[in-house]
Amino acid sequence: MNKPVSATSLEPSDRLHSHTPDLDALLGRIAEGAGDRERERVLPFAEIDLIRKARLGALRLPVEAGGAGISIRALFEIVIRLGEADANVAHILRNHFSVVERLVRRPKDDQHRRWQKAVADGAIIGLAATELDTPKVGNVTPNTTLTADGDDYLLNGTKYYSTGTLYSDFVLVRTADAAATNAAVLIPVNRDGIELVDDWDGLGQRLTATGTTHFRNVRVRRQEIVFDAPDTGYGIPYSNTFAQLFLTAINAGIARAVLRDATVLVRSRKRTFYYAPSEVPVDDPLLQQTVGQIASGAFAAETVVLAAAEALDVATDAFDAGDANAVDAAHSAALLAAKAKIVADEFAIRSGSLLFDVGGASATKKATNFDRHWRNARTLASHNPNTFKTRSIGQYEISGTPLPAKGFF
Repeated sequence: MNKPVSATSLEPSDRLHSHTPDLDALLGRIAEGAGDRERERVLPFAEIDLIRKARLGALRLPVEAGGAGISIRALFEIVIRLGEADANVAHILRNHFSVVERLVRRPKDDQHRRWQKAVADGAIIGLAATELDTPKVGNVTPNTTLTADGDDYLLNGTKYYSTGTLYSDFVLVRTADAAATNAAVLIPVNRDGIELVDDWDGLGQRLTATGTTHFRNVRVRRQEIVFDAPDTGYGIPYSNTFAQLFLTAINAGIARAVLRDATVLVRSRKRTFYYAPSEVPVDDPLLQQTVGQIASGAFAAETVVLAAAEALDVATDAFDAGDANAVDAAHSAALLAAKAKIVADEFAIRSGSLLFDVGGASATKKATNFDRHWRNARTLASHNPNTFKTRSIGQYEISGTPLPAKGFF
């Protein structure tokens, strides 16, 4: 079984910045061989370790805590670029940044500060939340249990779709105590009783290790438990907007990757069809028109994601300040994120298909692995299908009915 890299091997870099030559170089390194890794199923442990050493996971931490203190919008600019470089690597980090946003960015006690210090030093956090025996996807009532054992607790249960946890140093587990009070447990992945299984076999996002995690009598200290509250973690209304928009940002990155590959394809083509309007592919108006469609879709996808991210910044600032209108701001951000998903998913999936109109049959060779763009975009879009999004958006526009504030919407 593949093992996560220990956080103790970190070599923290200097203060992080959102736009630097170092970031460009890091993204370039991650992009190298991304298609080959996906085709040969080489898990990107090395790429995640590069991210650890660069402390990219600390981008949203305050500067005084060792982070970069960047906005959500600036973070999502980087997520889009990371999605362009390697959609799998970007997806692996999604749960990390979501946990940082919920529990680590603004610590409430010494334990939270220890988690913050670990992230500042480069640690990556995974997630174990989904259970297949719950009747509804996104149900917030877990069957994974916490049982008191002296001063500690024992954690037992099985989680599925634990994206990124195989690569992580810590894992956040959704659970409940004997009184059925929901909680989040944040513990090291190498603790006794935790088993990580890489059994994800989806058609896309094949390297995310979105597999099964077993917890068998895992000892948990009281300070490692955060019980849900209206102003904490999962208790905050519309707190899942960030995680949903993160997936949409990756699809915007995939749209950019398709544009990159389409332009390279046209420039490198030496042959064309005998009935083509131009003997030189780069001068072919039909190919130019197709690439123009791909470019326009990529621009639109990125634009709507960043607009929603700006609204999420406003909502986050409102919650941080204790603003009475924070929930309204959060709903506005959730609405924009839902609309952004509809737009970005459609363009990413469509662009993944248009790429083969540019390249012709030779572009379908396994060696190119161009089909990964469509497969990955389709897989990401299937998280919370757009039919539910569009219905809720329409209901709001017609009747003013608010979007769901809880669950994965």
